[in-house]
Amino acid sequence: MNPLLYTDGYKVDHRRQYPNQTTLVYSNWTPRKSRINGIDKVVFFGLQYFIKKYIIEEFQTNFFNKSKEEVCKQYSRRINNYLGENQVGIEHIEALHDLGFIPMVIKALPEGVEVPIRVPMFTMYNTLPEFFWLTNYFETLLSTTVWLPCNSATIAKQYRKILDQYAHETSSTPEFVDWQGHDFSMRGMAGLEAAELSAAGHLLSFTGTDTIPAIDFLEKYYNADSDKELIGGSVAATEHSVMCMGTNSGEEETFKRLITEVYPKGIVSIVSDTWDLWKVLTEYLPNLKEEVLARNGKVVIRPDSGDPVDIICGNPEGKTEVEQKGVIQLLWETFGGITNDKDYKELDAHIGAIYGDSITIERATEICERLKKNGFASTNVVLGIGSFTYQYNTRDTFGFAMKATYGEVDGEGREIFKDPITDDGTKKSAKGLLKITLENSKYQLHDQVTWEEEQQGALKEVFRDGKLLVDEKLNEIRKRIKHL
Repeated sequence: MNPLLYTDGYKVDHRRQYPNQTTLVYSNWTPRKSRINGIDKVVFFGLQYFIKKYIIEEFQTNFFNKSKEEVCKQYSRRINNYLGENQVGIEHIEALHDLGFIPMVIKALPEGVEVPIRVPMFTMYNTLPEFFWLTNYFETLLSTTVWLPCNSATIAKQYRKILDQYAHETSSTPEFVDWQGHDFSMRGMAGLEAAELSAAGHLLSFTGTDTIPAIDFLEKYYNADSDKELIGGSVAATEHSVMCMGTNSGEEETFKRLITEVYPKGIVSIVSDTWDLWKVLTEYLPNLKEEVLARNGKVVIRPDSGDPVDIICGNPEGKTEVEQKGVIQLLWETFGGITNDKDYKELDAHIGAIYGDSITIERATEICERLKKNGFASTNVVLGIGSFTYQYNTRDTFGFAMKATYGEVDGEGREIFKDPITDDGTKKSAKGLLKITLENSKYQLHDQVTWEEEQQGALKEVFRDGKLLVDEKLNEIRKRIKHL
């Protein structure tokens, strides 16, 4: 499809609605409000993908490389059928095709940084006066592409902070946190691109993922190389169909076959609640203790239903003693382990647990806190972070919006803004040209600046007139997010 059709319907005729002799539109992308308690900064991520995928690849392949007649015919047919008889015209489309590139400047903060609410992450404006209409024409495509990776990178960062904190307090292996947050979200995301964008955001803070396409995504758009670095990884794991095929009466034999024949070494994760999790923990695993301890690797037990906090840590109000103890205590009683120098128990290296259903930031925190109170290190369990975390969000989670704050008409600059009297202040925009500075490790917005001031500060050109100027690597962004 002609990428100029990747937009909201009302965008197509804004060109004629701007004042006559408009020559420049200057806009910014900003998170305006946080709807998640405790988060007042948003991780910036996804713009490089947007530029490479859409502004460069899509426009080159499906616009500039096609004949002007073909792209204009396609555009005209769609808009005329869509809006009926109208005066939108195609002269501006023809002019862009003749130009052969997107005449735009995009200035951005470095990807991976945490940006305070109400501080712009990037700005953009047209470089040729006749293409003033193009700046905000990109708003829809840009918004639908960038808010999700920012959201998921931000939420993953919150998980990382929590898991790092508890590992520091309770564990002898804080480096294990790289794997402790594992992305299980792909099947619950809104399509393949959404899954890739979200999982890539997750992989800024962790290395565990079951979203294989995210690895290729990061190689293609963020210069990663899985031959030379760990982008993302996982382990062998079963699903319920596997366990069901082994039958209820043969479940212990299925466990034995998996850990002695199919996977005699290495890590294997076995879903354990197909019928009776407590029987697995109190009968099957004790019966297979010698086989588990004889392996060169770890058997990971995966509960998959119930309240994750109570299942992992024990429910003091449980009906039975095993329910009151929970998974980690029961594994400790069978396999033992060590008490580390922080005085917390760590399971024997041959056994572990993962829980991947309905995990949230609040539940992750509670699991770590209750393990700590029970005398266990937080790193005894891996948390599978799924679409319950990453898909239950929208553009409004952090109030993302692209708004124009400056324009030029007939050679005169105009500082523009919005401030609805009926709003609570969320939609109040900055005004005029913008400059971002880094002060005491925190980004600050300065609006109504001069062009000379706008050229300074933390926003750097990443794209100009069809060319990508900054092409960052995944490992650079990971280092940045880790140290902020």
